[in-house]
Amino acid sequence: MPLDAKRFGWSFVFPLWLNILGVAMLAGSFFLFFRSYTDDTFLSPLVRIQEERTQRVVSTGVYGFVRHPMYLRGILVFAGAPLLLGSGYGLLIGLALTVLLIARIHREEEMLARELEGYREYMRKLRYRLVPYLW
Repeated sequence: MPLDAKRFGWSFVFPLWLNILGVAMLAGSFFLFFRSYTDDTFLSPLVRIQEERTQRVVSTGVYGFVRHPMYLRGILVFAGAPLLLGSGYGLLIGLALTVLLIARIHREEEMLARELEGYREYMRKLRYRLVPYLW
């Protein structure tokens, strides 16, 4: 992104309001990062059931608004950093990474619904995966 936005200038110059939106998205991502780890002590980069720790469904804090706040955090970083830096190519890469995260969400939810007690009920109670009132 710095090569695109600063050194070679491949992308058009983003207006200031898009840079400010990028800062806001990054600030929101930091909040979600912190709250995800404090609200869910079972959080792990690996998709697995932590039977040794008696994993349970967490539905409070940020997990009371969306089922996957850490993935939402990633998407905010994927979009916020290119907006802040002014990189159109960074936005394209962020879009590709977002598509990969959405595919991961589908596979992860299938596994959690099958193997984690109470997750199906959580899915019925909280319908939104990433964006409240949307998806």
